[in-house]
Amino acid sequence: MTRLTKTPAELKELLVRAPGVSLVPTMGALHSGHISLVREAKKLGNPVVVSIFVNPLQFAPGEDLDAYPRTFDEDLAKLEAEGVDAVFAPSVSTMYPHGPRTTIHPGPLGSVLEGKTRPTHFAGVLTVVAKLFCLTGATDAFFGEKDYQQLALIRQMVEDLHLPVRVHGCPIVREESGLALSSRNRYLSEEEREAALVLSRALATGSYEEASLLLDAAPNVALDYLAVTTPELGELPADYRGPARLLVAAKVGTTRLIDNVAIEI
Repeated sequence: MTRLTKTPAELKELLVRAPGVSLVPTMGALHSGHISLVREAKKLGNPVVVSIFVNPLQFAPGEDLDAYPRTFDEDLAKLEAEGVDAVFAPSVSTMYPHGPRTTIHPGPLGSVLEGKTRPTHFAGVLTVVAKLFCLTGATDAFFGEKDYQQLALIRQMVEDLHLPVRVHGCPIVREESGLALSSRNRYLSEEEREAALVLSRALATGSYEEASLLLDAAPNVALDYLAVTTPELGELPADYRGPARLLVAAKVGTTRLIDNVAIEI
């Protein structure tokens, strides 16, 4: 049976004898991508905790904090069906009893790509993830590769701060059309959803030049960035050969979408 816990004390009581804890951090509005993370977490055999917390610290003024989809009852039913051991759904006052007093700075990697458009975003992400690691006693944590820069920064934080957590990156889950699953996809109209398919089509070319041509010609798509980097999101040397990452961010209507794919140069 899935236990709903709202305070660290309740969660600690539930997990006190667990040799390990597998954590899937989410902001709710769960879709098949989140469920794939839960299923990967269950493979380890540890108790699985899914956190549901819409983190205000990672939203800048004017972003969609108030409008962000909240479907808690549906989320809880999905997690019960998956046999999750505990859902941790803290309040803002539980997570930030003194406000955002101490935060984690993401360093230079947090100021490029997503960080260039959203300069305070990753400090909010890393702060809440570090707090969730501490509050749940996680030994393993599972994140999707769709938020690839987020995954890279969480790995960086774990390494730099010597946190005793194994970070597992899991493949992007897509609709049959190729559109990467995202909680924000529900904002898209049918026309916008069709327009958004150009993102995955562009990435599927595996070429910056070909992807750029597709995106430049796409109607109703406002490109933020298209970039090719090393797998660690570093700049590519001029003579680079090997694995790389092709990443895109764009607004379709009023909805900002991101996607990425591994490529070989």
